[in-house]
Amino acid sequence: MKKATALTVAAMILGGVAAPATHAAQPWPSQPIRLIVPYPPGGSVDNLARLLAPSLGERLGQTIVIENKAGASGTIGVDATVRAAPDGNTFGFGVPGAITGLPHVMKVPYDVSKIQYVSLVARIPQVIMVNPSLPDTTLAAFVESAKKQPGKYNYGSAGNVTTPHLGGELLKQQTGIDIMHVPYKGAAPAVTALLSNEVQMFPGDASAALGFIKAGKLRALAVASPERFEGLPDVPTTKEAGFPGIIVESNYGVIAPTGTPKDIVDKMSDAIAKSLADPVLKQKMIDQGAIPVATTPDAYRTLMEAESKKWGEVIKRGKLGLQ
Repeated sequence: MKKATALTVAAMILGGVAAPATHAAQPWPSQPIRLIVPYPPGGSVDNLARLLAPSLGERLGQTIVIENKAGASGTIGVDATVRAAPDGNTFGFGVPGAITGLPHVMKVPYDVSKIQYVSLVARIPQVIMVNPSLPDTTLAAFVESAKKQPGKYNYGSAGNVTTPHLGGELLKQQTGIDIMHVPYKGAAPAVTALLSNEVQMFPGDASAALGFIKAGKLRALAVASPERFEGLPDVPTTKEAGFPGIIVESNYGVIAPTGTPKDIVDKMSDAIAKSLADPVLKQKMIDQGAIPVATTPDAYRTLMEAESKKWGEVIKRGKLGLQ
């Protein structure tokens, strides 16, 4: 009898009939999902991720666990995401400096062309803001003052080749003004320097200083985006101010490890889109200085490749580096 059973099983295998599986493959996601944020806790990018996580987790049926991996202007966190196992259990926040800026001036530890994009989450417009002690109340007036007094004004940034640095350099290239760049270790100290008039201008994300602007402690001259920002409806765009070539936005989204299966990427992208369609979450993001936007993986990749080309040209013209 035992011999007959063994022969039957052997016949099934040789005939191409598989023995019954002990269990079916588990549908994704089957465990909590790690979301790597390449910046420290408490910053604008971390806040954005923590706003998205509960809604996203609810739609996926799993907890989203935020893991902060800060350092090297975001490259450490992006590298950790790209190199993680492509099993759908790890995703990360794609940050523009580490993808569209720094690769033009240094060797990053990952291949940018192999980043697996999932979906854009938010555009954060750059606001050109000044210390209110300055007499200039418009961007045109600030440019005129800077032209009359070359080298007098300083502008702060979150560090070399960060978006504020590139925004300030673009302003210089578009207007011909001579202002000194002062890099800080993050947006927060740059804002502090602006509040104390250590620097006179800061071209930073709206999220970095929205509260100070609304309180009148800083003066917003223009929003460097194609349309007015809902969070600062009375502030004109750079185009309205007479400088249509100055468009600077930080594009933050979700990326995945290289090789993550397409069906998982598509499911995550769809869940992000449904989360961002929630009016409550949308308003919370606007209140934080962000414009919520979901995209397909291909549209996100196209956007970041265009941004990389744009900022690569600005870096080359300005001969920018990390020193």
